[in-house]
Amino acid sequence: MTIWQPAYVGLGSNLDDPRVQVLAAQRRLGELPVTRAILHSPLYGTRPMGTIPQPDYVNAVTALVTQLDARALLQALRGLESEFGRPAVHERWGPRVLDLDLLVYGRERRDEPDLTLPHPGIVERNFVLYPLADIAPDLDVPGLGRVAELKGRVAGDGIRIL
Repeated sequence: MTIWQPAYVGLGSNLDDPRVQVLAAQRRLGELPVTRAILHSPLYGTRPMGTIPQPDYVNAVTALVTQLDARALLQALRGLESEFGRPAVHERWGPRVLDLDLLVYGRERRDEPDLTLPHPGIVERNFVLYPLADIAPDLDVPGLGRVAELKGRVAGDGIRIL
């Protein structure tokens, strides 16, 4: 018997009507095989990371339960990004139609070249922690702590609820 695992996915877009892209991606996450979308955070407007001039982002987090293992879920997320028009090779911290990050998968901790769990950027990214705190403030991120506490350590500069 396959066990259902909780997973949290960060969504972001700053091209081609980002709000529409994020909402469509949230809907598609719930259509992945043996996966159910349980909760969607509100949408947030955020400033881009890095030094590349680009439009602001729309970000959100979706909570899933899935029978896919972490690697299969990550592959499904990459497939969705591709369907939405994201090229396989892209500029780090550059503009994008859709970015999907596997933030947390159950209690798993991994540090592999193509899959790190929990996502290594969680603790410093307000555009992840604010929406994640809206749907899972008491989530214990493996090895990092409770989401509400992590959120309290990052500034709210450049982020607004839409």
